[in-house]
Amino acid sequence: MNIPEEGSLLLVNKPKKWTSFDVVNKLRYLLKIKKIGHAGTLDPLAQGLLLIGVGKYTKKLEGLQGLDKTYEGIIEIGKTTPSFDLETPFDSSSDYTHVTPQEIATAVEALTGDLDQMPPIYSAIKVNGQRAYKSARKNESIELKSRRIKVFKFEIIHILLPEIHFKIVCSKGTYIRSLAKDLGDLLGVGGYLKELVRTQVGDYKLENAFKLDQLIDQINSENESN
Repeated sequence: MNIPEEGSLLLVNKPKKWTSFDVVNKLRYLLKIKKIGHAGTLDPLAQGLLLIGVGKYTKKLEGLQGLDKTYEGIIEIGKTTPSFDLETPFDSSSDYTHVTPQEIATAVEALTGDLDQMPPIYSAIKVNGQRAYKSARKNESIELKSRRIKVFKFEIIHILLPEIHFKIVCSKGTYIRSLAKDLGDLLGVGGYLKELVRTQVGDYKLENAFKLDQLIDQINSENESN
């Protein structure tokens, strides 16, 4: 793949179980380039749009990180995990059958707008020079600070309890896992993030992104022909 002098921006559909850093490192190796990075980390269990800057385009990534993001996914209520997703085992369960659509709508409304959000302890935030998730996995006590975020839109697409299918448009720094946990708390039954796909970053859309395996095949094919 020929990288223009001004660099380039690659839109990649990150598959589940790959970290954002895995994707960057794989492309760095295949493209044989040192200057490469991403704007906006996706959790390993999340899928969807990852913006990859290559060459001189890496200088523009900081500006892209501040763009609003759109997600679709599934929150399951009635169960909780320490990581607020399926990275860790369930640690509680509750009866959810009494929860009504109106209660869900009221909770969603409370989680829309300007919010002070507490990030998950299983996150890449650095505390005393170490990633929070590394401390959490060692059962070390860590203290995180809340962040000011904004949820522009929290739309319920479909309810089939215990699953709640949603679409969220939010600001930089928003943890959808934390919103899932907070929604469960407001409903009094607990909740966690079961599925997540990032569909848009600013004006960049997932539908225009390379599937990672196809991009890898394309680069390998071009490398072999050179």
